[in-house]
Amino acid sequence: MTLTRNLTQQLFGLQSCIGLTVLVCLFALTGCDGSPPARFHLNMVAQSKERVDEANQQQVADILTAMFGTPDNPFVLPETGLDINKLRRAAGPVSSDKIGQRTGLYREHCVHCHGISGDGMGPTAAFLKPYPRDFRQGVFKFKSNALNAMPTDEDLMRTLKHGLENSAMPSFEVALPPADLEALAEYVKYLSMRGQTELALIAQVFETVDDDDKDKRLLSSSREMLLDTVLLPIAEQWQNANDSVVRPEEPPADFGSLASIEKGRQLFFGNKGGCVKCHGTTALGDGQTTDFDAWSKLVIDAKAAAEGTIEKQPGAREALSKKIAEFEARKNKVGKAEPFASPEAEQEAKDSIAEDEKTYVENEFFSHMQLRAIDEFSLPPRNIEPRNLRMGYYRGGRRPIDIYYRLATGIYGTPMPGIAGPAVTTEEIWNIVDYVLAVPLEPGGQLGADRTMAARERN
Repeated sequence: MTLTRNLTQQLFGLQSCIGLTVLVCLFALTGCDGSPPARFHLNMVAQSKERVDEANQQQVADILTAMFGTPDNPFVLPETGLDINKLRRAAGPVSSDKIGQRTGLYREHCVHCHGISGDGMGPTAAFLKPYPRDFRQGVFKFKSNALNAMPTDEDLMRTLKHGLENSAMPSFEVALPPADLEALAEYVKYLSMRGQTELALIAQVFETVDDDDKDKRLLSSSREMLLDTVLLPIAEQWQNANDSVVRPEEPPADFGSLASIEKGRQLFFGNKGGCVKCHGTTALGDGQTTDFDAWSKLVIDAKAAAEGTIEKQPGAREALSKKIAEFEARKNKVGKAEPFASPEAEQEAKDSIAEDEKTYVENEFFSHMQLRAIDEFSLPPRNIEPRNLRMGYYRGGRRPIDIYYRLATGIYGTPMPGIAGPAVTTEEIWNIVDYVLAVPLEPGGQLGADRTMAARERN
């Protein structure tokens, strides 16, 4: 409680004592039925991967609470640019106010898939393919701007309105009014910004915490560090999302013609487009089948790091035992062992053994804790499957411009690269769009003639 109070005072100054009182009181609240209030979970895969100790995990949790509040009572700094009224409409338990306006929208419509923390681990997540999106990395696949940019508000609204075809993400355009959709889009940004802030704090622990300096054993909670170093760069990415929106030239005059489709087909199967590598020689999505997306790679990398350390432990134990035996022989002048030249040399060797023992014990403990955290706080990684274009499903939207975005900039967090550049012109990208839209109509496609792919001449 004291730590959260201090953090809040540093962030907002003493003039914010009213807001502080509200924030502190949140810790004493419980639900109407006596159950504890909903709470955000730390990103334990990332925390474990970087071996953040328990004290700094608590520090990170307290900082996040001071900066973002709780699931029932969200709070944001003005620097985030987030609309607190929209967040309050989306957050909290499902209910209605006196005039019938619904609140708790996220918990009503989204939490069963995306989870209370936006980690993509809601109660139904494990049964879905693809898994629901984990918002916390700030990685979004279907956007209208640069590959690594944050999505625009329009991008988020489009996904909420129309859903993601051939996935469990439904369309809410008919079910919810525009104000509710805007509140949900704002809440997705809030969860993502909070998750990105946690990752930035973890990086700061890794860079600045010093176990040998008692004054630097905990992550700094100064206003300069929390705002200037951590939050502002993240907020600016979201606020600048519109600056990198892709605005291509109009499609060529022959767009939609057989000639344009044929040009696109040649580019698709040729080296210039490079589409065959993943989508296969028949566009069935059977090119590569062993890669992973960014969300799975985080889990895989964290697990590999822990398992790699465990594999090295027998060798480390043997080396430590040998080092201890050599120390004892030198200390007791056994056999041909060279005695220590001075008490200082003996102490130095003793300290070296103590450091190696500490490292060995920490590796043994943290590596097994890492594996436990990864198994508990993540879903089993799945290989990412390139789209089977013959099925006629376009998860990011079926408008020609939607497919243009995917081709030009790529799909963030996946192996799908962008091809826009000197080697591939805007007109050629439009030609490939033409062909991609025509693939389901070809023989062997879902909408094509009733003829098997075996009977089709392979490209």
